[in-house]
Formats: sequence, C-alpha cells, structure tokens
Amino acid sequence: MSLFLGADFGTTGVRAAVIDETGSHVASCSVPMPAPAFWRRRPVQNPDAWWDAFAACMDRLSIELGVAKRKVAEIIALAVDGTSGTLLLADSRLRPVTPALMYNSAGFDVESKAIARCAPRDSIVRGASSALARLIFLQKLPEARDAAFAMHQADWVAARLAGEGGYSDENNVLKLGYGLVAKSWPTEMYGQLAVRVELLPEVLPVGQPSGTVCRAMRTRFGFGPGTRVVSGTTDSVASFVASGATRAGEGVTSLGTTIVLKFLSDNPISDARYGVYSHRVFGQWLAGGASNAGGGVLLDHFSLEQIARLCENMDTGAETDLDYYPLSSVGERFPVSDPSLKPRLTPRPRSDALFLQGMLEGLTRIERTGYEVLHELGAPEVRTIRTTGGGAKNETWMRIRRRMFNCPISVASADAATGSAMIARRSAA
Repeated sequence: MSLFLGADFGTTGVRAAVIDETGSHVASCSVPMPAPAFWRRRPVQNPDAWWDAFAACMDRLSIELGVAKRKVAEIIALAVDGTSGTLLLADSRLRPVTPALMYNSAGFDVESKAIARCAPRDSIVRGASSALARLIFLQKLPEARDAAFAMHQADWVAARLAGEGGYSDENNVLKLGYGLVAKSWPTEMYGQLAVRVELLPEVLPVGQPSGTVCRAMRTRFGFGPGTRVVSGTTDSVASFVASGATRAGEGVTSLGTTIVLKFLSDNPISDARYGVYSHRVFGQWLAGGASNAGGGVLLDHFSLEQIARLCENMDTGAETDLDYYPLSSVGERFPVSDPSLKPRLTPRPRSDALFLQGMLEGLTRIERTGYEVLHELGAPEVRTIRTTGGGAKNETWMRIRRRMFNCPISVASADAATGSAMIARRSAA
C-alpha cells in the first residue's frame, strides 16, 4: 500500500506525518528549530535551519516507519506547507541570497506607501507588513543581484527536494498579489512598482505535481524513483484540510488565543473592512476571518487551573443576561470592524463561575456573528462547525456553543502535517 508524506514548517519547528491510501496515520515526528533572529530590526530565519530540521525529521521518520514495518521508499507523493508570507530570494542553484523575512516582519513603510498609490483599496497587499512590501524591500538589496527566485518557506523546501525552483501554490502567493479569479499576476501594478517579475513563480493549484524528488534527495532520504513533489499550501490551510471539511457551508473554528474562522464557500468572499479574503483549495473557495477576541482574554482574569475548576460545576443549560464583548485590549477587526471598540466586561457578578460563563457566551456570540457576517458577504449559511485549538478541549465551552448555534459542532484534528499528507494523497486520486 502506498504512503504519503506531509511536512509542516512552523516558526519554531518542523513536523512530518505519513498516511496510507486509506488516510490512516502510519508515522509522525517533529523536530524543533531555533527561534527567529533579528536582522535590521526585523524577525528573520536562516533557511538552512529549516533544511537541517527537516533532514533530522526525516531521519527520525525513517525509524518510525521501520517500527511500523514500512519504508520511506513506499512514499509516492509529498507536500509541504509553511508559514504564510515568509519570503526569501534564492539564486539559480536554490542557495538563499537573502535572509528569510518572517510572516510577521513589518516596518516596510516606504514600500507600503508605494503600494498604496497603485493597489486596489481592498487588496491584501496593502500595509507595512505585506508580503509584496517584503519582496520590494528584498529585491533592492545589493545581494539580490544574484537572485533567480522569490520563494516562500514551503516553496524553497519543495524546490530543494525536487532540485528545481520556480513553482508555488495558489495560497502562498495571495499576499504577493496573485489574482485567484483571473489566475494571473497583476503585471500592470508590478510595472508601476518596479517589481522584478522574473523572480515570480509559476502558480499551481494546491495538490498538483510540480516535479519529482531528485536523485540527490532520493539518495539522502531513501525516497523511491518517481516520488512526486506536490504543490502545498500555507500552514493554516493545511490545518483546515486536516479537519476533514469538504463541502460548502462547513466551517472550522480555531479557539486559540484569538478566534479564527475558515469557511468553505461556493464563491470567493472578500472585504477589506474585516480583513476577510479567500483561499482556493481543491477547486473550492475558503473564506476566513479572525477576531481579536478569544481564549487569551480568559487568561487575563483566570489561570488555566481556575478555568478548569470553575467549569466543572457550571450550569450551562440557561444563558446568563451578561452582554459581554470580551477583548484583552481596545480594537476589533472581525466580525466588527472598529479599531476603537472597547472591551465590554461589566457588570461583573460576585460569582467567578458566572463571570466566566458570561465571557464564554460572549466569545460564542462573536463566533456566531462571524459566520453571519460571512453569510452576509455571500457565503452560504453554516451547516456544520469543526473545532480546533485549545478551546476545543473545554467541554463546557463546547456545550455553550452547541446551545447557542443551530448546527452540529464537533472537535477536529488541526495537524497541518497531516493536512499536507492528505494533499499529497489527493494527488494520487
């Protein structure tokens, strides 16, 4: 039975997962990476650290596969995901000629002002932290004279495996300005910005083969001849794929420090007011929005141990009359677009359990309103919700959400490495 590999590159580590033709887990492992350093006051990483961590991960994975009585040579396709917007320039031999500017690198004010003069108002390339601003900054560096490729994190790792650069996927390129509907780069805008278009990759749909593992990498890691390198995606989209949602109207809510919604739609949804835009995966549109509210605000008031204790005997059968909008600080982006919105957490009852319940209800209303806003923008009504993140482990919060929503709510996997393995597996369908 054939195997499929997914590799997930985060900020501080690499995780790999292998599944078989049925989608069943076969093996997995993870390896830490050094935290980003600072270069010119911006967070960067050395791509060689990505590769070293990946190589160590593959060595461990080979052992794990041996325990399962399988071999790396049985892997017939692989896909890589990485942090969205992390960008570097590499030469024709795939050697980095610049550091990799991380997804949260900001401060490109000169570049962003130039972009603002010619980019559409609702474009996601606007702002001092956009990937396009990073590209313009990088290509002006003296060392960029030897650059042949602009590459995202996932692009560079996949290219190393194939021994060939020049490819990316439809999700990683969004923040560079690629148009998913037109399926093209905005060359007119790039002309005004003096973007070196020869650095830009050929864009492939998620899950489409871009090459095969080269001989050197087959020798190094034990891949068999003809192992396909499949176009991957961003880490967040890979996590969505891992959830198992496949139909329009199915959403995934990540209950982490903040609340993040991703929702399959029949058509692309975008609205710059809310920071809403759409990816495309397997021919479907994936809209998303992120609130500033989330589990982080709970930790402003209680420890994890206190939350667990207060939830033990909480009566969630009836809703409180507490109309909270739980925020840790002033400002909200979605589902309310208001940078001056203040946290609303009064009146505070004497009972800590009641106060916590009111906050959980407030967070659930924010989530519910988020799906309603996506529907108002053109997405279908929500049919089911899969839940990921730390909040999915809180059964009390889950009960409150099931009471306040009119659709099934379940807990789902959010393992991005498994999601990338599922993308690789789909390429064999």
